Amino acid sequence: MSELQDRVVAALGRQYHVECEIGRGGMSVVYRARDVRLNRLVAIKVLPPELAYDPAVRTRFTREAQTSAQLSHSHIVPIYDVGEVEGIAYFVMGYVTGGNLAALLARE
Repeated sequence: MSELQDRVVAALGRQYHVECEIGRGGMSVVYRARDVRLNRLVAIKVLPPELAYDPAVRTRFTREAQTSAQLSHSHIVPIYDVGEVEGIAYFVMGYVTGGNLAALLARE
């Protein structure tokens, strides 16, 4: 387990059982987790602490969650929760099984 994942587990472990990292990009890391209260798989998108200290990056990250939460469409992943705990900025969204869009486009 990575240091970041250890921090995510420590911060969110009461609400979410973090299983593994499933994706990573220039601005965030995404983990598959189980929502303990609702017993469902979720994806938790985390802004690493080294980026969370930049107010502009944190604002952009939060705006992404707020914008997505306003949308309701079968092709848009729902946002369930957003917050910041112990320096970990995160949002929780529906977990979608299958591959990622980049892999699909490469195959097609």
